[in-house]
Amino acid sequence: MDIPRQRLHNQGITPATFKKPRDVVDWLAAVQAQDYAGAKWALGLRLQEATDADVEHAFTEGAILRTHLLRPTWHFVTPADIRWLLALTAPRVHVVNASMYRKLELDSATFKRSHAALAKALHGGRQLTRQELRDVLHKAGIATAGGLRLGYLLMHAELDGVVCSGARRGKQFTYALLDERAPHAKTLKREEALAELARRYFVSRGPATVQDFAKWSGLTITDARNGLEAVKAQLRQEVVDGQSYWFSTSRPSARVVSPSAYLLSIYDEYISGYQDRRAIVNARHAARLWAMGNALSYIIVIDGQIVGTWKRTLRKGAVVIETNLFTRLTKAEKRAIAVAADRYGAFLELPVMLVC
Repeated sequence: MDIPRQRLHNQGITPATFKKPRDVVDWLAAVQAQDYAGAKWALGLRLQEATDADVEHAFTEGAILRTHLLRPTWHFVTPADIRWLLALTAPRVHVVNASMYRKLELDSATFKRSHAALAKALHGGRQLTRQELRDVLHKAGIATAGGLRLGYLLMHAELDGVVCSGARRGKQFTYALLDERAPHAKTLKREEALAELARRYFVSRGPATVQDFAKWSGLTITDARNGLEAVKAQLRQEVVDGQSYWFSTSRPSARVVSPSAYLLSIYDEYISGYQDRRAIVNARHAARLWAMGNALSYIIVIDGQIVGTWKRTLRKGAVVIETNLFTRLTKAEKRAIAVAADRYGAFLELPVMLVC
């Protein structure tokens, strides 16, 4: 079983067949999005033809939303899915955040007052920036000293389904009422939600293990196993090196030219969607990646394997892409990277200067 190639295919990277940003998010259920520019490119990579402006428009119009769920970080999610995903995963995020709530002296009474103040300020379709909501909370007598307390107040409001993303105002993000942004969001019973999330995960990210699913979803291993148990009749299973991998063959396969290169964001679901990444990076390259720590930018993949990193610099009228390769490449592999760089340039609607 060729795990990397099947993952690229099931994730919608090879080939890119989706037509709208919301179609990608719907397929993947949730897309990690704290790096906003990188998250937009993660959608663009899976779209037949799209620009950064197209994804931004979908975000502005509310076709895709950005909020905290699954784990304590932002994700893109569709309005239809946001309610049941929050109901399923927010309790676990609250558990993870509990120590910070205590440290910041945030209790249930404070959150209740904060939620009420935010809801009142945003009612009627208003969309306010973080600074504007800070002022709202100050007027309500709720301290937001240092910014960290404000961040957890807003995250708690997201997790409790009070607020979610609004349209950006220039480069600033805004918040809006979830009830107004996603009035038709569906709800599911917990068992149904577990099964639905498991199905969407293994169909879109398989081959994957139950441990991969637990890590990605933020659920307990018990919940992850229960979700898989509910849908495993719809999946295929193969055992590799003693590990059970689950996947679907629902997406028709397509021939992919080799070598094929992809420029991924650091949080692309091809990277962040799994606990065990040994199938996509060898031990020597993995050690180099993790040693880079916060210096790590974006990731270069050739035929499913991580071969280096890249970073972008926006200049007037162009985007400069610099590569940091972990191994010597063939001429064909270098050409594949150039093609991938041109594709990213087309997404930004800018010519590319590639520095290898």
